[in-house]
Amino acid sequence: MPPWFADSHVGQFSNDPSLRPEEIGTLAAWAEAKSPAGDTKDARPSRRWAESWSIPKADLVLKMTQAVALPASGDIEYTYEISPRISKRIAGCKWRRFCRRCVRTCITRLCTFARRIPFTPSTLTDPEDRRGAHWTDSDILLVYAPGSSPGAWPEKMAKFIPSGSDLVFQIHYIANGRAAADQSRIELIFSKHAPELRVLTLQLTNDHFVIPPGAPDYRVEARGTLPNDATLFSFFPHMHLRGKRFEYNLIRKKMSADGKPDDEIEPLLRVNYHFHWQMSYRLAEPRFLRAGTELQAVAWYDNSKANPHNPDAHAAVRWGEQTYDEMMVGFFDVGVPAGVDKQHFFIRTEER
Repeated sequence: MPPWFADSHVGQFSNDPSLRPEEIGTLAAWAEAKSPAGDTKDARPSRRWAESWSIPKADLVLKMTQAVALPASGDIEYTYEISPRISKRIAGCKWRRFCRRCVRTCITRLCTFARRIPFTPSTLTDPEDRRGAHWTDSDILLVYAPGSSPGAWPEKMAKFIPSGSDLVFQIHYIANGRAAADQSRIELIFSKHAPELRVLTLQLTNDHFVIPPGAPDYRVEARGTLPNDATLFSFFPHMHLRGKRFEYNLIRKKMSADGKPDDEIEPLLRVNYHFHWQMSYRLAEPRFLRAGTELQAVAWYDNSKANPHNPDAHAAVRWGEQTYDEMMVGFFDVGVPAGVDKQHFFIRTEER
């Protein structure tokens, strides 16, 4: 544990915990021999499990300024909490849930909000503010979902929290039969040196789809081209309960023998998706990509009765915030020059 869902025939990943064939053989032989005990003098010391930290001790812990009251039942609108402002280079971070049974996902963004108290989109009177709460081009510090690991980036890389930025926690809560309250926190490890590359979290998203009732293998795709050079080093696919498979590909344009345009596809990652184990997949060797490189994300959904997690196989399913809705987001992390922020990274030259 944890399990590993990547297709072993596509890509190599630095955080792959899979056992080697010889390790599996050793365990199988031991089981077939009725699991004999070894010599106690050869036993390793008992492992001490971390009670709180699963990353090196944090340099700063930012707690939600106010507890959020949660009802016992019903849908809960996305809740937004604003942290105190800081300005730092971040080498690692982790989201720690206070109410474990109610926190489903949290996206920590870097932007500026005038409001300093928790809010939901429906409490905003300006339609543009409401849209900005749901959709934003601001940078992302961390995405937390069930089964995800702490944010950690290769040596000489870091995420930046620019001066004047707010950490905005976008939290998806679920009701769990009992009224509760949540006051989660984020733990930050500061970079101890000036990094060579700045980490940006980008995404390939398709929010215009309708999954037919009963469809067992429905395909949804998103594509995009890099506006500037970048070093690709990790992926984080996100769907909901009908998610079945997810893949990332590089697309190269070429002409077929009959002179017609044709796509050459290089797979980067293929995942047998599991909603309760949403994991990052970190390339063993980061990949430098030129500006104009086309990336593709493809998701498959099982909206049939054969899917034991399906909330309703008779429903047509669209994009939505609640778990019984669906999402299609292919997050991926890239490294760019340290002086380039997300807004400048997306400035394209004419030929791109």
